[in-house]
Amino acid sequence: MPPELPLDRAVSDIVLIVDDIPENLSFLHDALDESGYTVLVATNGETALQRARQSLPHVILLDAMMPGMDGFEVARRLKADFSTQHIPIVFMTGLSETEHVVAAFAAGGADYVTKPIRPAEVLARIAAHMQNAHQMKQARTALDAFGQATVAVRAADGKLVWQTPLARKLLKDYFATGESETPQRLLAWIADAESARRDGREPAALLVAEDRRRLLASFHDQTGDQEWLVVLREENDATAIDSLIAAFRLTQREAEVLYWVTLGKTSKDIGDILGSSPRTVNKHLEHVFEKLGVETRTAAANLAIGKMRST
Repeated sequence: MPPELPLDRAVSDIVLIVDDIPENLSFLHDALDESGYTVLVATNGETALQRARQSLPHVILLDAMMPGMDGFEVARRLKADFSTQHIPIVFMTGLSETEHVVAAFAAGGADYVTKPIRPAEVLARIAAHMQNAHQMKQARTALDAFGQATVAVRAADGKLVWQTPLARKLLKDYFATGESETPQRLLAWIADAESARRDGREPAALLVAEDRRRLLASFHDQTGDQEWLVVLREENDATAIDSLIAAFRLTQREAEVLYWVTLGKTSKDIGDILGSSPRTVNKHLEHVFEKLGVETRTAAANLAIGKMRST
């Protein structure tokens, strides 16, 4: 009978082992299998890349020194592929010299173990990375489920590490970029936002404006993986006006007037936009002030902007 899975082990926990020596594969396969993992194997770089893309394992155990494509090149290709770049890679190597350790991390490795392999050490390292992988997956699933447009950008090199489906759509709509490409405008905005945070200032929210729609960004601190998290939100005239109607119980026309006030328009400007006289606009504003409990355009605009940003 196969060994029982530990109660805290998910059946879907997958580990891909990449090693050109069959004895090593058998040794590691048995140790991981007995611990309840689903184990996949590959004996060369090309097979490893193919298996990783097909199965999307939670962790990859990768031999550094293999004939043909070595482990460092395999890791670089995995990290260059949007579908596999999030998978933690644990290097296995008999080389403990500083330059090889540095090379492993430079290629995208998250950790390393030295040969001869000690099963207890490998299992402990995998368990730690597996837990991180599950936590990240749960976070991303939650963001997807709630329709959040969120991206993670690696602080070290500005690479787009992951994004929710809605974020992918917004980046494509506004910047026409490739699936794994970080728009230069977004990188520049992150740099400005990071600088503002360091100086104790609130980062600007507006990322880009296009016709009568806008893409807003909210900046978050780095994660433990040294990634910047940015939440994107599209705002357009219709959705903003609807939010003001719901928040303050305004009529359609009152909400339209208030909306254009938040954009700095004068009563004459608003009249031209809505096809009314400035006097009619001011009359609507009186009703708006009464419903919001304010006395000035600035106070009304501030309340409205706060409400639109929170929806």
